[in-house]
Amino acid sequence: MSAQTPASEERTRTEGDDAHGRGPLGGVTARFSGPLGRNLGLVIALALLCLVGLITAGDRFVTFDNTMTILRLASVIGVVSIGMTFVITGGGIDLSVGAIVALSSVWASTIATQTMAENTHWIVMVSTALLVGAGCGLVNGLLVAYGRMAPFIVTLAMLAGARGLAEIIAQKRTQVVTVSEFVEAVGGRILGIPVLVLIFVVVAVAGWVLLNRTTFGRRTLAVGGNQEAARLAGINVKRHTTSLYVLLGLACGLAAVMLLARTTAGTSTHGMLYELDAIAAVVIGGTLLSGGRGTIVGTVFGVLIFTTLTNVFTLNNLDTSTQAVAKGVIIVVAVLLQQRVASRNGSPP
Repeated sequence: MSAQTPASEERTRTEGDDAHGRGPLGGVTARFSGPLGRNLGLVIALALLCLVGLITAGDRFVTFDNTMTILRLASVIGVVSIGMTFVITGGGIDLSVGAIVALSSVWASTIATQTMAENTHWIVMVSTALLVGAGCGLVNGLLVAYGRMAPFIVTLAMLAGARGLAEIIAQKRTQVVTVSEFVEAVGGRILGIPVLVLIFVVVAVAGWVLLNRTTFGRRTLAVGGNQEAARLAGINVKRHTTSLYVLLGLACGLAAVMLLARTTAGTSTHGMLYELDAIAAVVIGGTLLSGGRGTIVGTVFGVLIFTTLTNVFTLNNLDTSTQAVAKGVIIVVAVLLQQRVASRNGSPP
């Protein structure tokens, strides 16, 4: 009989043990502490919220129109949250998303931009918003990656600067969208489904594919998990970090387009507290704030949970202060659960 090596002995031993040394039940435990368990928890939380809405608001909550209202509200912040998922997964953070949305909406709705759109095509407004968003993201990314500045400081400065520039351009006024073709195309419906919702679905699917089925996604996870290890593996960490912020900037530009179509106005007050809502949706969805793990599906559920919560509060005539308290409690609970799961798995929170 051949002698068994220590490595093979260890492998034989661990194959029959669970994560906590309690036998074959470990596979089930690991499965429910992974993506399946997290998503199942989010589904249960959303279902409970819907049950509360049904009990407290009755028929007003379960109507088709109210469902579409929830989805339309979720679509704008949802697009931003998907972009935020990539940045946080890559080990960064962005506090300027709301200000970038405001600046993009204002720049895309100026008289000059709308006149050009009327003379050519409404796609000019869309392109303008996307370029402004990408430009802001590029500035953030370059300062973080090549300027070696903390993401918190860089994006905090962008928050103030972009919001101030939006106020200067709009002269603190609301700019009404007069290009009817744009409003009809982006703010209309296809087979009874709002175009805004369809855009959100397309962005969510594209984000899932990009994060889970491409080299870009694998590099994002690697950079967020350990930048030095990613660099030694041949990844250009600085360039990739910059691209993540540009991607989020594009998401903010697209969200601005959606807001313009929904509200038919561009204003410097658009996107207020979007950074809070986006980060909250990403965190309760299961993406680690420390980076290295991200989930688009979880982010979508996180957005739907917060939007449904807001809808239930609105239908029951509860004030926004109570909503803010509820959101804060949800965020704290989500982070505590993340830390507990991470400690059980032996990984840093």
